[in-house]
Amino acid sequence: MAEIDKVAWILVRDGLVLSTRSRGKDVWYLPGGKREPGETDLETLRREIDEELSVAVDVRDAVHLGTFTAQAHGHAAGTTVRMTCYRAGYEGRLRPAAEIAEMAWLGYADRHRTSPVDQVIFAYLRTAGLLR
Repeated sequence: MAEIDKVAWILVRDGLVLSTRSRGKDVWYLPGGKREPGETDLETLRREIDEELSVAVDVRDAVHLGTFTAQAHGHAAGTTVRMTCYRAGYEGRLRPAAEIAEMAWLGYADRHRTSPVDQVIFAYLRTAGLLR
């Protein structure tokens, strides 16, 4: 079985979590992406968020929220994604860049619009009292 290693940024405001949709995709994903060889979690987080949303994540105050696993969306059965999630502040103005077509603030009721691993994370955020 193959596993895709990803790091995600959890940015919650007013009970909603920032999500992104890539060009040509039909589901929403938490911002972040795949680790490059030799990168740490926080290096991946900083690079991916800068590329996708044009802001600088402050990794000095990053807090590991959890690591979640589920079937990888759009991949063969048995291919899983392992998503290591962090909360952190940022500097700059959020705006879609690179492959990101749009961004939105989603609540728990929107979880059906997200990838399988994001649905697991949305449930966690709801249980933790962070998502409405």
